Amino acid sequence: MKIQNLKPAEGSTHRTKRIGRGEGSGHGGTSTRGHKGDKQHSGYRIKRGFEGGQMPLQRRIPKFGFKNINRVEYRAINLDVLQTLVDRNKVSDRIAPDDLVKNGFANKHDLIKILGRGELKAKVEVVAHKFSGSAIEAIQKAGGSVVTI
Repeated sequence: MKIQNLKPAEGSTHRTKRIGRGEGSGHGGTSTRGHKGDKQHSGYRIKRGFEGGQMPLQRRIPKFGFKNINRVEYRAINLDVLQTLVDRNKVSDRIAPDDLVKNGFANKHDLIKILGRGELKAKVEVVAHKFSGSAIEAIQKAGGSVVTI
């Protein structure tokens, strides 16, 4: 074995151009990067959304609307859902947010609002964060009571 016969292991090298190894290599000087500008310098990275100086799409399209950061979102539960819980004997005389979570109608941290769609026949105490006017009326008409948390 002689030094001129040494080769790297099969598959260990994959670059064909040896960039920046002097003028004689044909890739010296600017190292194939051209003259001046961002792309010529080290550490260059194109910014997300950059379109070569053209106004990016994100800035071209019109913006409209308003997103209220103080908005409070409620999980809407209708009276017919409460009635199905009563019909299936999942609850007895009191329906609380825990019961709705346990039966898969809400998540643990949801604020719950009871809405008036459907009919409630059972006399139950309903506990929730908010109620619509028609829901309060229907619950009280059935003989139940409303508790706001």
